[in-house]
Amino acid sequence: MPQSQNPLNKSAEKPAENNRQVTPLSVLQRFRVLIRTAQRHSQWIERQSGVTGAQLWALQELSEAPGLRVGELANCMALHQSTASNMIDRLETGGLIRKERTSADQRVVRLYLTTEGEALLARAPSPARGILPEALRRLDEDDLLRLQNELDGLLHKIKVLDDGFGMQPLPFTE
Repeated sequence: MPQSQNPLNKSAEKPAENNRQVTPLSVLQRFRVLIRTAQRHSQWIERQSGVTGAQLWALQELSEAPGLRVGELANCMALHQSTASNMIDRLETGGLIRKERTSADQRVVRLYLTTEGEALLARAPSPARGILPEALRRLDEDDLLRLQNELDGLLHKIKVLDDGFGMQPLPFTE
């Protein structure tokens, strides 16, 4: 896709220079840019494809690993199983995935893309997982560990936390 079509390319600024003063507000601004950029991308994905960012991500996972169970898909996306289940129901109703039960154990439900789901994924904008998950996937292990440790330290400073939030999609990707 040409970069000019992607709304995220409006202000492709270079990263801030290291000699700038770091303040709590300058870091907060970066969080705002990060979240709003991801939000804008998710909205753009939905306008272009007709499915939410999380739904497109699910289609990508099923494309790469056909036959996942709901719990396995939830793990791939760091979602609670009930959240993934509701999303799967919407995708099935939309004709984008199908559920199959194995003959050996009728309780086991496997998920597959339909022809319509494959076609939607093929014409959908990239990255199908979303810009934030994809950027995190591209970090090397040391940078990812450092980022996680710093975020853990920040979360530790917040008095009221709900760890369950970590298993819910960002509100703008649902």
